[in-house]
Amino acid sequence: MPARPRAVLWFRRDLRLDDHPALAATHAHGDVVPLFVVDPAFAAAGLPRRGFMASALQALDERIGGALVYRHGDPVDVVPAFAAEVGADVVIVTRDHGPYGHRRDAAVAARLAVDGRKLRGVGSNYAVDPGTVHKADRSSYSVFTPFSKAWLATGQPRWAERPATPRPAHVTWVGHPDVACDGPPAVEPHEIQLPEATEAAAHRQWQTFLADGLDQYDAQRNQPGLPGTSRLSPYLRWGVLHPLQLIDDLGTERPHQVFRSELAWREFYADVLFRRPDTAWRNLQEKMDAMPVDTDARARRRFAAWAEGRTGVPIVDAGMRQLLATGWMHNRVRMITASYLVKDLHLPWQWGARHFMVHLVDGDLASNQHGWQWTAGTGTDAAPYFRVFNPYGQSEKFDPDGHYLRRWVPELAGLDDRTIHDPGLLRPDGYPAPIVDHAAEREEALRRYRSLGGAAR
Repeated sequence: MPARPRAVLWFRRDLRLDDHPALAATHAHGDVVPLFVVDPAFAAAGLPRRGFMASALQALDERIGGALVYRHGDPVDVVPAFAAEVGADVVIVTRDHGPYGHRRDAAVAARLAVDGRKLRGVGSNYAVDPGTVHKADRSSYSVFTPFSKAWLATGQPRWAERPATPRPAHVTWVGHPDVACDGPPAVEPHEIQLPEATEAAAHRQWQTFLADGLDQYDAQRNQPGLPGTSRLSPYLRWGVLHPLQLIDDLGTERPHQVFRSELAWREFYADVLFRRPDTAWRNLQEKMDAMPVDTDARARRRFAAWAEGRTGVPIVDAGMRQLLATGWMHNRVRMITASYLVKDLHLPWQWGARHFMVHLVDGDLASNQHGWQWTAGTGTDAAPYFRVFNPYGQSEKFDPDGHYLRRWVPELAGLDDRTIHDPGLLRPDGYPAPIVDHAAEREEALRRYRSLGGAAR
C-alpha cells in the first residue's frame, strides 16, 4: 500500500480543474489518481459530442502534466479493478443524475463495496441538485414557472462560500506514466469546426458575453441572425464550466434575470428526467400516447427531407443545415424545426430528438428530450399540443432582415427581405417547393389532437 492515502478522481461530465468540489475532496483525502473511463456507451453519442469531449480531456490532461489515466471498458468492471490496482480506498466523483449515470454509479458503488471501498459523490453538474426542489408536500413540479420560483428561493451557494479547490500545481497527481494507461478515446476525422474545448476558452467566452452581449440578451436571444446568445452550452454540457460560476456574475437587471431563467430551464428539465427517467424516450403525459403519428415510408421520406434541410421552408432548412455544418443550432430555431417535425409532418418527437442528439455538440439528454416534449405537447405543461408554430411567421418575426436565412440557405440570398421567408412563385431554381402545406397540416395536427377526446383535456 502507498505511504499516503490515495483516492481516485473519476472524471465524467466535469472536465475542468477550477472550482471543482470533487477535486477538492480528493485532494483533502490524499494523493489524487485522475481517471477517465472510455465507456462503450459513448459509441451512441454523436461525433460532435465525442470530438468536443476528446479535446476537453486533452486540455485537462495538459494542465495536470499528462497524469490523466485512460481505461477502456465498462466502468462497472474497470473502476473497481483500477481502485484496487492503485491502492485507493475511495473513488470520488461529481454526482451524475442522468438515467444511465445514476444506474452506472449505483452498480459501481456495489462492486466497490465488495472490496471494502467506497464511491463518494461530491457536488453535481447543477446549481441545485435534481430532486431537491419540490412543493410543500414534497411532490415534484411539472410546470416551469413554479419550479423556477422555488429554485430561486433555494439560494444557490456561491462558489466563494464553498471549500476552495486547490490549484492543479498543488495537487499530488499519481498517474501516467506511473500507472498503465490505455490511451485517449479515438475520434473519427470530421469537418465540423468545434469550439475550443479549454477552460480558458470557456471563461473568455463568458467574459466576452458579459461585456458585449448580456445587456442585450432579453432583446436579441431569439434572433438567430444576431450573436445574441452566450454559446456556452457545450462547456456546460461537459462541465468545463459550472452554472454556479455563471450565476455568481449575474446581477438583478432584467437581461441578467432572463439569462438566469434560461439556466433554470436546464435545471428544471434535469429535475424532471431525474424523477422520471423513463421520459427520456416516453411521453411524460401518458394521455398523449394515443396521439396518432406517422411512421410509414412516406413519413420516413419526409423525415429525410427535414434532416437534410430540404423541406422547402427556409427557416426550417436553415436550422437543419446549421446543425449539420456546425453541431449547433440556435435555440429559437430548435423550437421551430421541432414544431415542424411533430405538427406539420406528424412524426414522432423521438425521431427528431435522436437526430439532434447525434449531431449536437451540446447534446444533453434532459434538455434535449424535454425540449422536444415541450414542443410536441407531450411533456411539461408550458406548451399545449394545440400551439403550432407558423414557420413563416416565426422567420419574419425573428430574422426580419433574412441574415440567418442568407447564411444557411444561400440559394435564396438574392431575394428581398420579405420574400425570402416564403418565396412562393419567386422560388429560385434548385430550391425545393414545400413538402407540405403548413395551413393544411396545422388543421390536421389539431384534428388529431381533438381525436383524443377527453384524454387530451
